[in-house]
Amino acid sequence: MKSSTEPNAAFADVTRFATLDRADLEQEFDGLLAANGPALVRLAASYVNTPSDRDDLLQEIALAVWQALRTFRGECSARTFLFRIAHNRAIAHLARSRPRFPTAGDEAEAHDPAPDPETGLAREQTAERLRRAIHRLPLVYRQAIMLALEDMGYAEIAEVLGISEGNVGARLTRARQLLRESLEGRK
Repeated sequence: MKSSTEPNAAFADVTRFATLDRADLEQEFDGLLAANGPALVRLAASYVNTPSDRDDLLQEIALAVWQALRTFRGECSARTFLFRIAHNRAIAHLARSRPRFPTAGDEAEAHDPAPDPETGLAREQTAERLRRAIHRLPLVYRQAIMLALEDMGYAEIAEVLGISEGNVGARLTRARQLLRESLEGRK
């Protein structure tokens, strides 16, 4: 887990972003997205219900990162900068779109290369139950739990969400409690 106070080595020279030519800026942008792509996919999927909506949101996030890249001041890690933008884009996306619920044709994207088909099926079903339980959480808890699942510490989550570390702890505790209740069938 990276500290939110140690900037990414590629972003250490903050002033150079403002002066990079387009090709070099594109290279930095591609590296940032490549390093954090799977995490961004999971984050986007936690805000929307369908793969096509997830892809639309990822495209919005990528565009917003590209537009903001020259303004990166190095006050946080590049990862925190990226997730802050992703979080803001996801919230804006939710505000613009009406809620859509998955249809029977939607497929789970959990992939399990387990050798035993029964074990693989059980894992897929468990992963899908967890994904659905997370998706049913109120947004404030869903945001915190998804960032925690990306190995972010309390300080980094607080910075991304714009809340205190104590509030992060409270949200994560409540999110875990709600997940436990949901998965145990008490709710």
